[in-house]
Amino acid sequence: MKVIFAVSTVSDGNMTIHKDPINKSKVLDNRRLFLERYGISPDSATRVAITYGGDDYRRYREVNKCNLGEGVNGEDIESANALITRQPGQALFLPLADCVGAAIFDTKQNILMLSHIGRHSLEQFGAKASVEYLISHYSSIPSDLEIWLTAAPGQQNYPLFAFDNRSFRDVVFEQLHSAGIIDKNIHDNPTDTTTDPNYYSHSEFLAGRQNDDGRYAVVAMMQL
Repeated sequence: MKVIFAVSTVSDGNMTIHKDPINKSKVLDNRRLFLERYGISPDSATRVAITYGGDDYRRYREVNKCNLGEGVNGEDIESANALITRQPGQALFLPLADCVGAAIFDTKQNILMLSHIGRHSLEQFGAKASVEYLISHYSSIPSDLEIWLTAAPGQQNYPLFAFDNRSFRDVVFEQLHSAGIIDKNIHDNPTDTTTDPNYYSHSEFLAGRQNDDGRYAVVAMMQL
């Protein structure tokens, strides 16, 4: 089984309606064009919808063919910090900025998770918890898991105060290691989203160093 893992850039446009409700149709076009570049229809994708209103950032749910198209075309869907699918051809879609998107693939059982790992999640050991969820609910074995990571904000502009001002990447790797994942199974992107103009950065927008408060997107899909 092959896994498609792709990340958009600023040149692909903003990928969240929440940050651009007036231009909803433009955002939907951005999503469609990005997905279609990888042979994916929006109607075959399901969006990971994040909320920050509660106190639990380790909420995971499985989706299937009944959930195809949900959230990608703009409608509200049930929130979760990660989605899991067993369906080849079902794409998982996640808009993000200043967080890490992690696609976790069980190579033996053909199970795919796309997890949103932000600051709130990391403080609840969300990278480790994502792996442990697959272990406890699907009997996954850590050595069978292959992981793709998106770019992340760097330490200089986005130190994690709860982790002695360490970087996002350092903490994510530490938590993955503690869950039994070895380095050779992790595909990393070392880009700093706060300094690379190809990525939206919410923190840089708040600091007045970026004009647009958009979101880029990551998509992951199993393909026969």
